[in-house]
Amino acid sequence: MDGEKQALRISRRRKRTTVVILFVFMLLHQTDKYLIGPLTTPIMEAFQINEAQMGLIFTGALLVGGIFYPIWGYLFDRYARPKILALAAFVWGSTTWLSAIAPNFGAFIATRASTGIDDASYPGAYSLVSDYFEPTKRGKVISVLQLTAVLGGIAGMGLATAFRDTLGWRGIFYLTGGLGVLIAAVMWFGLKEVPRGASEPEMKEGGKVVTRKFEWETVKLLMKRPTMVTLFIQQFFHVFPFTAINSWFFRYLEVERMLTPENVLLASGIFAVMTAVSGLIAGALGDWLFKKTPRGRLIVALIGIVGIMFAFTMLLNTPLDQFTTFLVFEVIAGFFWSFEWPNAVATVQDITEPEVRSTAHSIIGIAETIGSALAPLAAGMLAVRSSLKDAMQVITLSAWVIGLVLLGFVLVVVPKDVQRLRTTMAERIEEG
Repeated sequence: MDGEKQALRISRRRKRTTVVILFVFMLLHQTDKYLIGPLTTPIMEAFQINEAQMGLIFTGALLVGGIFYPIWGYLFDRYARPKILALAAFVWGSTTWLSAIAPNFGAFIATRASTGIDDASYPGAYSLVSDYFEPTKRGKVISVLQLTAVLGGIAGMGLATAFRDTLGWRGIFYLTGGLGVLIAAVMWFGLKEVPRGASEPEMKEGGKVVTRKFEWETVKLLMKRPTMVTLFIQQFFHVFPFTAINSWFFRYLEVERMLTPENVLLASGIFAVMTAVSGLIAGALGDWLFKKTPRGRLIVALIGIVGIMFAFTMLLNTPLDQFTTFLVFEVIAGFFWSFEWPNAVATVQDITEPEVRSTAHSIIGIAETIGSALAPLAAGMLAVRSSLKDAMQVITLSAWVIGLVLLGFVLVVVPKDVQRLRTTMAERIEEG
């Protein structure tokens, strides 16, 4: 019993250390991942390829990530999550080095695709923090970790702008790959495991931790829950517009809006800052509303989709000579950009047993990856036939409308699935 009580009294220092290490890992990883956007033009010039061929490079890594999602999810739920996360970081660093030495386009597609192996490792991080922080605080913690996507995009853009003419794109990949190997060592020795379910309110009240081992039967039951099934479909459509924008927006600013390098940097920077603010606000709002209603997180997510759908459509249709107006709509779009993600991740944890949370996030990750993999290629092919503006507009509007309808259904069914988990955890305490 003493050991169980100790597991429930996780120190604030240990919680902070865990979040800091995971934050640094995800920040460096996202920096490497988003380098491909601002380095698109020099890579296309190096291999003499067009937009459709470049779309294959984006898509390859995403498809590989989708294949590895169930593998990582299973490993995280069966074994020590910190060690598996360290392995993922080492794989990231190693495969980035391989892409840096690729001698031709075919080799670059293969090696860059291999960098997707570790992209599916985030479910382990989300599962780990769910056992460090209780449900009403998870949204904020997840939003902090997801902030790395925005900051990584900024860092990637900064690295590309500062060093692509000196180090070249290959040299930049050598640098980020080395950082991946370094953070792998930090994670191996610095991250600590915690009993699964240690932060659940029922276990806090009972004063003990009752754990369960991973079972496929639990996964099967999970996939029968309306919230989980609908979120799987919704996330497939939800990531379409975001991946298309992340992949092609930088080139759109350069080529179709014909902005100067300074204005490209300004527009990208403002957008990145606002998306960072968006995630932090969304996580805090989601936690606050979740205390009042199990639908709280989904209400925030719905507001976000409506807001960004309006603002991004206006942004794309702003005349080329109205740069200030363009920036205003960028600010609005950026503000709503991250309203859905931290709340979707936290919702998965709200309805999922602790011993299968990595697998649950991996299931959602598969849907996200399929959508993400198709979006850059589809946008590239549409751009060849028309323009990047038209490609992004068609993809974003259609996907957001479908996602909005599906999220509305989740809003209806989620209370029942949240209550089911609370009942399950209470029964475990009584049986334990």
